[in-house]
Amino acid sequence: MINWSNLSTQQKWLSAAVVLGLLVLLLFSNYVSTDEPIARLLVLLISFPVHELAHAVVADRLGDPTPRYYGRLTLNPLRHLDPVGSAMMLLFGFGWATTPVNPGRLRGNQQLGSILVSVAGPLSNLALAAIAGLFMQLAPIDNRTVFFIAANFVYINVLLFIFNLLPIPPLDGFNILANLLPVEMRQTLLRIAPYGSILLLALIVLPGNLLASVIMPPVDALSRLLLGF
Repeated sequence: MINWSNLSTQQKWLSAAVVLGLLVLLLFSNYVSTDEPIARLLVLLISFPVHELAHAVVADRLGDPTPRYYGRLTLNPLRHLDPVGSAMMLLFGFGWATTPVNPGRLRGNQQLGSILVSVAGPLSNLALAAIAGLFMQLAPIDNRTVFFIAANFVYINVLLFIFNLLPIPPLDGFNILANLLPVEMRQTLLRIAPYGSILLLALIVLPGNLLASVIMPPVDALSRLLLGF
């Protein structure tokens, strides 16, 4: 994947202009309500960096200097965001960012360390959703637009929490599952990793909303719980 930090200054400005253009297009279209693109932008600028920083901090504490070497121990979105993943987030409500980690440099039990690094990201999304949901319950929001922006922020973070735990490469859940299995089974499972993006895309676009039917019920239930509905 292309990463912001690997682009030239000119390429960064061009990518930022494209992303902002997509946001403006969404705001003035009938594709989504006005508050939803704003919530997606907040997720892009807050949740994605927090998610990737969580990966980076755990890896760094467990002895892997790779995230520090690549400057990922920061909340600066430009160090984490992927242009294509960012555009997907704004257009469709889900996307990706990146944090380089070398599991072979983790101290102690590398399988356990890799699991801890992987689970840190999704848990950060759950924490953000819980904090925002608690704030909304303790300090009710009267403004309708602000309320729906905040509610969408909670909902998208819950979606990212559950979505990232799916055992499909390249999602965090796949790495968690792979490291829970015996070596022989893990090696067999890792053979499908190069085809993970194709498999994930197929599940998203296949008729019948198979992926949505699996993840949306728990997303809806957990979102309602955090929002107090």
